[in-house]
Amino acid sequence: MKVLVAVKRVIDFNVKPRVKMDGSGVDLANVKMSMNPFDEIAVEEAIRLKEKGVATEIVAVSIGPAKAQETLRTALAMGADRAILVQTDEEVEPLAVAKILAKIAEEEQPQMVILGKQAIDDDNNATGQMLAALLGWPQGTFASKIEIADVATVTREVDGGLETVKLNLPAVVTTDLRLNEPRYASLPNIMKAKSKPLVAKSPGDYGVEVARRLETLKVVEPVKRQAGITVGSVDDLVGKLKGLGIAK
Repeated sequence: MKVLVAVKRVIDFNVKPRVKMDGSGVDLANVKMSMNPFDEIAVEEAIRLKEKGVATEIVAVSIGPAKAQETLRTALAMGADRAILVQTDEEVEPLAVAKILAKIAEEEQPQMVILGKQAIDDDNNATGQMLAALLGWPQGTFASKIEIADVATVTREVDGGLETVKLNLPAVVTTDLRLNEPRYASLPNIMKAKSKPLVAKSPGDYGVEVARRLETLKVVEPVKRQAGITVGSVDDLVGKLKGLGIAK
């Protein structure tokens, strides 16, 4: 069973993003970048499937600039077998990402595609669903548990609690935070990752146009939260709420 895992290079989740002075976007200069946390979970789940003897090969895929090779090397160090970088300096929108992944899936013929439910830089939460639609495959989104037998049984988190779905393979699964805890790559595996195959492609190799369809008009910082007010009693609290027109 071959598993295809999509990973994205994003601003490290520990870094506070800065907006450019002209409001045209987020400043990425000299900012630490890393693998999208949800995609780390996807890689970890693929590795666990391989350790159980369910998966036989893990192919990591990333779409982005040349520096995304670092993200793919991280996936290889964690345990992926080989990697594909679709190199472009354009900011690729979810639909174009899904189209490229669909073409790669048609070439590689995996039995499962696993990817994070969303990327923390744009929070679109759309690529997995679009990919499943393009391929005509069943999908299990927001997965908190995955079991593979003749079919994939996916427990997914929904507003009302948990929902379990059974998916015929091949299928697309998107990962949620509670699915697992990703491992740290050991130094020997980091060294081995340098010699694992990594192939560079371009969107044109797959016949996909990545020109943006959306225009960002302006990016601004969130409004700073105002300081709270301490009150000495319930009566004072009620009085403050009445003064703000919240209570009667």
